Amino acid sequence: MCIVLIFKRLSFVVGSELKLSILVFEHLKYLSEIYGNLNETMQKTSQQYDEVIAICRQLFMNKMKDYGCAWRILRLPSLTDQIFIKAQRIRSLQENEVRKVDEDESSEFIGIINYSIMALIQLEKGVVDQPDLDIDTAAELYDKHIGITKTLMENKNHDYGEAWREMRISSLTDLILQKLLRVKQIEDNKGKTIVSEGIDANYQDMINYSVFALILMKEQTAAN
Repeated sequence: MCIVLIFKRLSFVVGSELKLSILVFEHLKYLSEIYGNLNETMQKTSQQYDEVIAICRQLFMNKMKDYGCAWRILRLPSLTDQIFIKAQRIRSLQENEVRKVDEDESSEFIGIINYSIMALIQLEKGVVDQPDLDIDTAAELYDKHIGITKTLMENKNHDYGEAWREMRISSLTDLILQKLLRVKQIEDNKGKTIVSEGIDANYQDMINYSVFALILMKEQTAAN
């Protein structure tokens, strides 16, 4: 009788452990699938990010060939105002049901990206009275700041799990405008902040929001 009870007890324990092992295995499999899908999506985002930046960079370099680096004389508030005009223009286009044929949000987002890169370069190099960068140096600085900004995007993307893909383009526009108002306030405070991130982080966020918007716009166009 004791042997039978012991056998049943062992069977119960082994059975329970087996069920637990199966549950753990299924849960780990589920997490692995989620992580795998997320990792695949993040790789896709990285590729799409590079494609968008390639277009922006090409335009930036073409304008450098035409006009040189005349933008080097612009103070940060001037660049901020240029970005603000473009963001307001995008919001106006999004709110208008009737548009003219030549009106396009994508060119404005590209402008925000390139003006923000100019601002980051100005933060690093300072404002000058005369243009002082050749095209190769400007290209190196462009690539440097885009690299830093993309790394920021990838770190945030890892933490938030591609949440931006569920956002509306209009929401990304509002976030850009919010960042611009913060930048204007920081500029009015002579660049000083108490607990907030620095002005450079706001420009980087505006670049990334604009890239996200351009990716979403391209995907929506392809889906239609």
